[in-house]
Amino acid sequence: MSRNGDNQSQIHENAVAERVLVTSKPFKLKQCLILALVALVVSLGLSTTVGFTQGGHAALPAFGADGKPFPSLAPMLEQVSPSVVNIATYANVKAANPLFDDPYFRRFFNVPDSRRSYRRTKSAGSGVVVDAKRGYIITNNHVIDRADEITVGLSDGRTLTAVLVGKDPKVDLAVLKVPAEALTELEFADSSRVLVGDFVVAIGNPFGFNQTVTSGIVSALGRSGLRQANFEDYIQTDASINPGNSGGALVDLGGNLVGINTAIYAPSGGNIGIGFAIPANMVLSIMNELIEHGRVRRGYVGLTVEPLNVELAKAFEVSQRDGVVVVEVQPGGAADSAGLMAGDIITRVGKKEVMQVSDYHSQTAVMVVGDKVKLDLLRNGRKKRVIMLITDSSDSVVDGGRIDPRFAGTQLQNFAEEGGDVDEGVGVLVTEVEQSSPAWRYGLRSGDLLVGANRSSTRNLAELSESIRRGLPVSLQIYRNGEYGRITLR
Repeated sequence: MSRNGDNQSQIHENAVAERVLVTSKPFKLKQCLILALVALVVSLGLSTTVGFTQGGHAALPAFGADGKPFPSLAPMLEQVSPSVVNIATYANVKAANPLFDDPYFRRFFNVPDSRRSYRRTKSAGSGVVVDAKRGYIITNNHVIDRADEITVGLSDGRTLTAVLVGKDPKVDLAVLKVPAEALTELEFADSSRVLVGDFVVAIGNPFGFNQTVTSGIVSALGRSGLRQANFEDYIQTDASINPGNSGGALVDLGGNLVGINTAIYAPSGGNIGIGFAIPANMVLSIMNELIEHGRVRRGYVGLTVEPLNVELAKAFEVSQRDGVVVVEVQPGGAADSAGLMAGDIITRVGKKEVMQVSDYHSQTAVMVVGDKVKLDLLRNGRKKRVIMLITDSSDSVVDGGRIDPRFAGTQLQNFAEEGGDVDEGVGVLVTEVEQSSPAWRYGLRSGDLLVGANRSSTRNLAELSESIRRGLPVSLQIYRNGEYGRITLR
């Protein structure tokens, strides 16, 4: 606010200086005639005709020279803005204490749970009503993560208590449900038709300023590498997005949902015109899966791919540089069953052309159990199409915790606090590692506690299994002998 006040003060000072400069010069006859003409116009009440309001400030006329009204986003925004809601979350978090709040310290030194202290925190973000009849709202997972209570503020002043339907940290999306009473929903656009240069509008609640609207264009498509989520395929926009916009809507000029605003690039801490949104097609797919099953049932594809650079293209005797090359097919996965081989060059997955590794990964984000995915590829210089059936990968986590080939010879189990819920545990405990196993060669040891994998938390076996399904090397964050470290399984 102070910055805006400084600007106004400077404008006032410049105006005063200009008046002083004018009055300090001797008037010429021409200047006097101009002043007299202006006075005559004002006296005749023609101020609005020459572009001045009654308050004396410059204003655009309501109509152009041809009599047609100027274009405005107001009619569209009047319809869609009520669909964007404010998300407030409340959580009871443990007060910082390096000893009493460490679950491993309490467990091994028998520190009673009563010694921990808690404080209540509040955070805010945005959400979008996507199904008015059933009361479903989409937002970012990071907006509601670990919340004990979630409330939704509507544009008409109502505040509703929301229930979490499901969440997907891998894409950073969550679905909430509120009573379906007089809600307004947004229609989904086909984000595959979005082009760089299309005009878009961001609607959200940045810094607590409800129903804030900013406009811009689509700056780029298919952005990745932000390390915001495991699956990244963002729409980049220069429409201003700030803290509190997360979970809000990015809409086209027709008022259709193009994407869900999720991240900004802000080295200085504020908006610099680079924001990112999750495409509507990905949002719709994940949303339907969460509503139907409460989670995203991703199958085990079992592919490791790399960019097709000039050297690889030459080695495989292909002239095409677009696509990704398969460097490993893991046994037991959907790719293995479909007959893919190392050296295959994938050029298309489903309806999406694959030009880089992020294109492939963005498609694996929406491959769910039961899907039949078409893959176009080059093998030995010849075009080939295969159908990959995505099957349930629950058999990759069996009783005793034996998980996928990279964990062969390793026994794992959930590790929870005393009296805690296993599903909300604190990690996965390694109970046994065979010395002949790959995991042992890469440094995993019995007694290690796995607390993260591929930039995601692993509070239990289910989360660990979700984190390693992408077919990439597994980067594990472990807790060993009071210290944290990292091990990569390949």
